[in-house]
Amino acid sequence: MYQDKTLVCRDCGSEFTFTAGEQEFYAAKGFENEPSRCPECRAARKASKNNGSNGARTRKLYDAVCAECGAETQVPFEPTAGRPVYCRECFSNIR
Repeated sequence: MYQDKTLVCRDCGSEFTFTAGEQEFYAAKGFENEPSRCPECRAARKASKNNGSNGARTRKLYDAVCAECGAETQVPFEPTAGRPVYCRECFSNIR
């Protein structure tokens, strides 16, 4: 039913084969569009989206002092003057 197709990568312009097995897989998953990038460019694009961090997004942490116990901690938001910041342990105790 499916036959190998030769496609051209939209990023690097090289030709690559869209095999019958891949076409069958795409159809089983319900994908309607053929791949527009070769496997190497797909892998590079995926890696650049993840910034090489295996999918974990890095977020900026801010240094703070716990308002309850005085321990130094880091929080994922910029502390605002006049508002208490708690370390993980104190925060879970207050909750």
